[in-house]
Amino acid sequence: MWSRYPTDDELRRTFEETLAAVVAGEGSTSCNGFDAWTDTTLWEIVEAYPDVTDALIAQARAAFAGQPDGSNARAEQAALDAAFQQQRPEDAIAVYEALRFPKRTDG
Repeated sequence: MWSRYPTDDELRRTFEETLAAVVAGEGSTSCNGFDAWTDTTLWEIVEAYPDVTDALIAQARAAFAGQPDGSNARAEQAALDAAFQQQRPEDAIAVYEALRFPKRTDG
């Protein structure tokens, strides 16, 4: 667990270490600093073991790439803003839940 938000270098190192661990059949740790997209794709690899595909690994790398550059957070905020601007709070709640708890893919 981090006592502060990790730097980009720390986050990248933690991602690479965690990715190697889950590909090898170990679990992912909690409180690792990853956003929902990255964490979900890592758990997909855990669940797929020992049948981890290159596509799952690429999906995890793509999900993680959106975290340090801020594109995941911007996409989340844009979706929430759009739902609120339409004055449809039920849509905003659905968007929030979809972004915070992404559905896992089949890889």
